[in-house]
Amino acid sequence: MSDVTLRNAAVIYNPVKVDLDALRNAVNAEAAAGGWSESVWFETSVDDVGQGVTAKALELGVDLIIVAGGDGTVRAVIEAVRGHDVPVGLIPSGTGNLLARNLDLTLSDMHESVRAAFTGEDRAIDLGMIRIERDDKSRDEHAFVVMAGLGLDAKMITNTDEDLKAKAGWAAYVKAIVKSLRDPDELHMRFQINDGAAKRATVHTLILGNCGSLPANILLMPEAVLDDGLFDVMMTRPGGALGWIRVWVKVAWTNGIVRRTKAGKALAGEQKNDGDLRYETGSEFTARFSRPEEIELDGDAFGKAVAFKAWIEPSKLRIRIPVTTP
Repeated sequence: MSDVTLRNAAVIYNPVKVDLDALRNAVNAEAAAGGWSESVWFETSVDDVGQGVTAKALELGVDLIIVAGGDGTVRAVIEAVRGHDVPVGLIPSGTGNLLARNLDLTLSDMHESVRAAFTGEDRAIDLGMIRIERDDKSRDEHAFVVMAGLGLDAKMITNTDEDLKAKAGWAAYVKAIVKSLRDPDELHMRFQINDGAAKRATVHTLILGNCGSLPANILLMPEAVLDDGLFDVMMTRPGGALGWIRVWVKVAWTNGIVRRTKAGKALAGEQKNDGDLRYETGSEFTARFSRPEEIELDGDAFGKAVAFKAWIEPSKLRIRIPVTTP
């Protein structure tokens, strides 16, 4: 008899997002090929979007967490993994797949994603944390791996039709953007970055990004890096229709097209702030608003905040990626 203890994986999956039979076949095949024991399976639900089942998996002492679902499922699972030295493998199964997209992982080949989870190497990335203060003075703490947003960004998420999103994918956000742009309200806030001086600002959108790439070739934050120990802060306050056009040109064309090549980045020059669009970086950000404001984390609505404190935990998370070829 062998005394070797086989490694084992836990699969956390969103039943609405995955083809369970295909996923199970792929996981079983790769586990067997790699000499792993039989995987344990946990299904998310409306009442437990990932944190609870992930905690149960971790109690079993698994060596790998595989998450198959959309951005919300990924965020919830990673929130539960925080503080545990266990790598996470991603099986992109949602509309945005933002973390996988920013890690340059395959988005449409489930078998390749499963193979990378079992045979890949670990990449340490930063983890965003945020403590939200509500109107009743209560506070709740959450993790985010992609972005935290308020203003137009959060209103867009709130206004998105989930049925249309399921049918049309990322295109469903277009309708939500148009609706949100009609909202004249702005964010009035007092904020502080790291230990700097407190400042006041009025903006349409406030985003803290751990990474910056979105679907449709949109590079929202061109200098955001997943493992630099910083998040990028983006604040917009366009002046009328022309201002919105300037913001869109900078984000969709300059960032999304020009800056994606080495020659284009040199042509575009350094990222510059102007009256429409402003970027900052930091490892800690606090803000207080003149009224409760909608907030989103990794594409999910998280109610309203009157204030928050956000910070980066450097290299806190290990994500399984394909082995890098020399």
